[in-house]
Amino acid sequence: MLDYLLIKQLHMTLAALSLGLFVLRAGWSVAGSPMLRRRWVRVTPHIVDTLLLTFGVTLMILLRAWPHQTPWLAAKLLALLVYIGLGTMAIKRGTTPARRAGYALAAVVVFLYMVGVAVRHHPGSWLT
Repeated sequence: MLDYLLIKQLHMTLAALSLGLFVLRAGWSVAGSPMLRRRWVRVTPHIVDTLLLTFGVTLMILLRAWPHQTPWLAAKLLALLVYIGLGTMAIKRGTTPARRAGYALAAVVVFLYMVGVAVRHHPGSWLT
């Protein structure tokens, strides 16, 4: 049980760090900042997100919760794909600062949805 609680806490901490790094990078993208080209800015989020996903999969295994059997987990994983797509548009592929800002805002909303799904263990997220 201690392993589960530790891994869950690490997962939640990494999720918060991941969101913080995303918001920072998205802000720099909207502003056209050269900070986006810094090595640590390009590498650190990938390390954090890889660890976040690794701990998430570990929790899934510990809980024996599989997406095809657990609706809230399936919803969270589908939302993750949407978040990744929106994040890519917000930081790299958005054609104007206004569009990048819009994609970033949408990505944060999806992220908050995922947090709600994880907390409530329900696809309805915060609405349940």
